Amino acid sequence: MSGGGGGEEEQHLPGVSSASGSAAATAGGRATPEMKRSAVRSLIQRYFHQLQSGCGNVHCTNANCASSGKVAPMTPNEVAARALQLFSQDAQLCEASTSAASSPQDVDMLSPNDSSSSSSGSSTSTITSASTTTTTSRQSQSAPAAVVVAVSSSNLVQSVPPLDLRGIEPSSGDSEPCTPTLPAVQSLDANSLMALYEQCRAADCYDRLCHAIGDVFSSVDRLSKSFIRSAEPAASSSLQELLANPPESLNKEQLRTLEGEHDKDEDSTQQVEEQAATEEGLPCASAVAEVETDAEAEPEEEDDDDDVPMAQTTEATTVEDPSQSSDTQVDLPGLRCVQRLLFGSRKRAINDKLTNSVIQLADWVHYMRPDWEKVIHCLVICFDLATNTNNSVVDMDYLDRVLPKLCHAAAVMPVQAQARLARIWAAHCSDQLQALVAACQQQITLQVLLDEESMRENGAIISATKVLKIVFYANVLASELERPSCRAPLEDRTETVETSASGSVTVEDDLFAYSSVLHPHMPKFAEDQLEKALQVSAIDCRKPLVPLEEFYNEALSENIQMHHDYLSYKTLAMESELGSGQTTYFSFMLYAFILTPATKVDALYYDSRMRMYSERYSSLYSILNNFGQDGQDGTPRPDLKLTVRRDQLINDALIGLELVAMSNPKDLKKQLVVEFVGEQGIDEGGVSKEFFQLIVEEIFNPAFGMFIQQEETNNMWFNATPFENGAQFTLIGIIIGLAIYNNVILAVNFPMVVYRKLMGYCGTFADLNDWSPTLYKSLKSMLDYQGQDMEEVFDQTFKISYSNVFGEMVEHELVPNGKEMLVGQHNKQLFVNLYSDFLLNTNIQQQFNAFRKGFEMVTDESPLKLLFRPEEIEMLVCGSREFDFVELEHSTEYEGGYTEETQIIQDFWSIVHAMPNESKRKLLEFTTGSARVPVGGLKCLRLLITRHGPDSDRLPTSHTCFNVLLLPEYSNREKLEERLMKAINYSKGFGML
Repeated sequence: MSGGGGGEEEQHLPGVSSASGSAAATAGGRATPEMKRSAVRSLIQRYFHQLQSGCGNVHCTNANCASSGKVAPMTPNEVAARALQLFSQDAQLCEASTSAASSPQDVDMLSPNDSSSSSSGSSTSTITSASTTTTTSRQSQSAPAAVVVAVSSSNLVQSVPPLDLRGIEPSSGDSEPCTPTLPAVQSLDANSLMALYEQCRAADCYDRLCHAIGDVFSSVDRLSKSFIRSAEPAASSSLQELLANPPESLNKEQLRTLEGEHDKDEDSTQQVEEQAATEEGLPCASAVAEVETDAEAEPEEEDDDDDVPMAQTTEATTVEDPSQSSDTQVDLPGLRCVQRLLFGSRKRAINDKLTNSVIQLADWVHYMRPDWEKVIHCLVICFDLATNTNNSVVDMDYLDRVLPKLCHAAAVMPVQAQARLARIWAAHCSDQLQALVAACQQQITLQVLLDEESMRENGAIISATKVLKIVFYANVLASELERPSCRAPLEDRTETVETSASGSVTVEDDLFAYSSVLHPHMPKFAEDQLEKALQVSAIDCRKPLVPLEEFYNEALSENIQMHHDYLSYKTLAMESELGSGQTTYFSFMLYAFILTPATKVDALYYDSRMRMYSERYSSLYSILNNFGQDGQDGTPRPDLKLTVRRDQLINDALIGLELVAMSNPKDLKKQLVVEFVGEQGIDEGGVSKEFFQLIVEEIFNPAFGMFIQQEETNNMWFNATPFENGAQFTLIGIIIGLAIYNNVILAVNFPMVVYRKLMGYCGTFADLNDWSPTLYKSLKSMLDYQGQDMEEVFDQTFKISYSNVFGEMVEHELVPNGKEMLVGQHNKQLFVNLYSDFLLNTNIQQQFNAFRKGFEMVTDESPLKLLFRPEEIEMLVCGSREFDFVELEHSTEYEGGYTEETQIIQDFWSIVHAMPNESKRKLLEFTTGSARVPVGGLKCLRLLITRHGPDSDRLPTSHTCFNVLLLPEYSNREKLEERLMKAINYSKGFGML
């Protein structure tokens, strides 16, 4: 498009012909941005007029012209959306007739979002017009439909989102199509909508209801002003009064946009603003600013803001930190009455209009990113409609079509907006969290079954997972929480390290140059920003409203192909280190709440193996690089080898690990290889399993003096007055970490508070229930007692006594001069907190800090804390509590001629199922090297039974490294049972077959 005399080329706008372009340009040079916007505005109005009134040519063949008879009846809202789309497609534009051209009809075009602003910060042209009158009734005096269409001057085509046009199809079946000139509805509430429904039902025509639903539920601005909770009765229940409401004044964001344009081009922009304000019947920007200034000063004198819409009441509180507010103005009881009314009406046109309108709104949010406070109000409404279902056909149709779109919209919200939505759900929709979890899980499972190969690229699965994360934290907030949080601050751990280094502990504690503060468990990119915004953790949740296990998705976990997901995780880590801001990768490891513990174990296994291979290659490279050089005393090994004697197991193991930890702690991340002196077994995993089993039995033996066994629970606890120094606890922590790192299950009975403390949390009163149920009940009765004679009834002071490892009673004052301070109603909570803190934290602080240091020396770089909760770490260390040999039978494989139909195999399983539990554990230890059940149950064990020759007197043998049982084909059942029982009862040591 060229100017009148400049001769310079300009960017050709879609739908702008050369004729219209030249008309937009001045005679002396190129067109200004304001002229471009004027030309665009004129073109979109022509498309709008063409769709609504036509060109006047009765023989017109243009499918996008009303004169051709091929344009379906549409509301102004739908006509505006279609006009915007035709403009972006540069569609055919008819030449208007003389009468139409001489007196063009200015119409108000209603976009899906009345006050959308350009997210890119580019200037936005506001297209408005006068008023639209109805053509069906000359006496109609409805209010004009205020319309705003945002057009980016920098990139007009990209600013137009791909709109979902399913919602603009004419209704059929229940009523005639609505006329295209019905006035726009600005807002709805429960009373007005139900009254309108009754009017339509009485008239047996639902056009007006469908029109109102389409106008409101497809617009963020209008839906955000609808279903407002108010203490006052509704101002009007009739549709005419509802439609007569004048449009709202400009809000602050619109004023800022206008002020931004004013700064760029003061004169021209001021003209555009004043012209737009004149056309809309609104005051100019300066007048609006004065009105808003006065309006802002008035609410400060009022205390009750319940009647004010959410967009106004939350403004002052959400500017600094919106996520801290859980208030919403949505009238949830009224909304649910409307949901039951609409979905129970059995009118397909109503339900289709509602569904299509919500889909259009969700698409608009997904692409345009409008005011998030308004979006949150809309999402609360739409999600509540989706979860309050009665499992009817209509309800499920709405759920299946709308929920994926809503998930797309919610997934693109910033973290602060997601945190706000989580708080609202927790405070006001806690009764719907179960249904919301089930709905999201259903969507994810369906998509997994349809697309098993590319789950990480499936947008529907990713969006539903992100929404499920919001629901997860809403569930945590709605549950019984530890308040204040029992998480140990980083500063406290830093002080602990500094205290240990200052000489307050023995010299041996400083043998290991390691600080957990300097080695964070979680990379920066993997930090949960939503958790930080909400300042809450799942570990703070003692009794979740919805069990956290219901957030596991079995179908996703079984088909995830964790090695691929781990590679995505590592790619994200690499991109984070390189400073890449944009990424197309997605990893479910960052959404671990949805993965089953067995799948998380696989992720941890791949991470450990990758680190082992990395350390092995580094060692081999070092060996090759230093080959032939003199002065190289210690050649690094590619593995971590421990040579131990069975009769000196503890000393040999601890001395060997101590040397490694002091010289090069990174060697602890190499693959562990154990060799028993005098035995020929080659460690492919089975020897290591027996090593861990034997050393754990020795370490946790009360005679060793490092741990004591609590008689009430049979749990092991740290000895407050140990015989050994802190370095020995560090070595034990290393052993526990090595077991996890090498995927070995241990027979360790720690109370749950130990695993919580390993995750960085302190022990509290609630942990006493698992540590000592009797003491917990006693202190609980003290807290529950409300009598004023508490001092006389309990006669308890702030001095406590406990038994040490020698059975002696030791006294301790919880506060200075505690023996003189009685526990009463005013200080009983303080007494319980101090008592719990002393037993679980202070009394064993030195021992546990050393233990945790050793544990983190092995696991500091693994995604352990990212993937697992404390109860899952207990399962990871100790194995599952499910002891189901039927699952083991179903998962077992056979070789060497054996099948599940072979007689000896059938006899074998009949003998096994008849065994007592103790014999079953011995069989499990004989075949796998461990009597513990792996995470996920025995179905995850993959036992292999192979034929080991014909009938003979040989005992059954096993390869514990590979879970292989070598079973001769005995002649009868009695001989099989006798040989098998002897083998499992007298199996110790390793040899070569």
